Amino acid sequence: MQPQPMNHTLPPFAPVPPEGVFAALGLLQLERSGPVFHLRLNRPAKRNSVSDELLLQIHTVVLNLPKDVRVLVISGAGEHFCAGLDLSEVSERTVAEGMVHSRAWHACFDALQYGPVPVIAVLHGAVVGGGLELASSAHLRVAEDGTFYALPEGTRGIFVGGGGSVRISRLMGTSRMTDMMLTGRSFDADEGQAFGLSNYRVAAGAGLAKALELGLKIAQNAPLSNYAITQALPRIADLPAADGLFVESLMSSIAQGDEAAKERVRAFLEKRAAKVSRPE
Repeated sequence: MQPQPMNHTLPPFAPVPPEGVFAALGLLQLERSGPVFHLRLNRPAKRNSVSDELLLQIHTVVLNLPKDVRVLVISGAGEHFCAGLDLSEVSERTVAEGMVHSRAWHACFDALQYGPVPVIAVLHGAVVGGGLELASSAHLRVAEDGTFYALPEGTRGIFVGGGGSVRISRLMGTSRMTDMMLTGRSFDADEGQAFGLSNYRVAAGAGLAKALELGLKIAQNAPLSNYAITQALPRIADLPAADGLFVESLMSSIAQGDEAAKERVRAFLEKRAAKVSRPE
């Protein structure tokens, strides 16, 4: 499939039938627009805080995406994206239970980051604690006006347990993350953009449309290329330089050998594909 010019009238999302593994996911709203699948957290009365059941439902969707889905979009219902961990479930856990619980968050968010398709998070309102950990497991983040970020774990007497010490610190730096956790400091949407917590900034209410626009564009890429980008880049970043360069060569060779990639190169050489242009 060759990339086509973006249509300014985006196709609407349609509800996903509650069938099969999607039949009993009452804490989520599921929609599709062609190759883009939309998962909306649906606990607005709790500011979409992540309970054990909500975590399980997110993980279920990620592990069972239809084969023809090319991009996953995650958002939150109501006034907030996600206010983090549901603290009502924390107080009575033993140390061993807390360890198991943290590892369940790791498994879910690893499935997002290292899953079969790119993930775009639409951020608005509170992106706090575990909500920021969830957002940081996405590959792209679109932040609306009114978005704010916080890591209040230090003031709650707890510690991040959903992968934030790895993912968030890489996005914004360990020093800023330390400040947030020690002091309870929050950052607004513009500060978050400057610090690397979001890739795109849009007006209030415009986040989902922007994510759909991006998702439809990304879905036109060769699937193997998208997979290589989301799978290889974070792993190469963890490797010593020499090992990273070797893996880069492997991934480059694999991607170039894919027939979809060859067709895209032919299209460019035959002037059937658009050239890179300056940003508008």
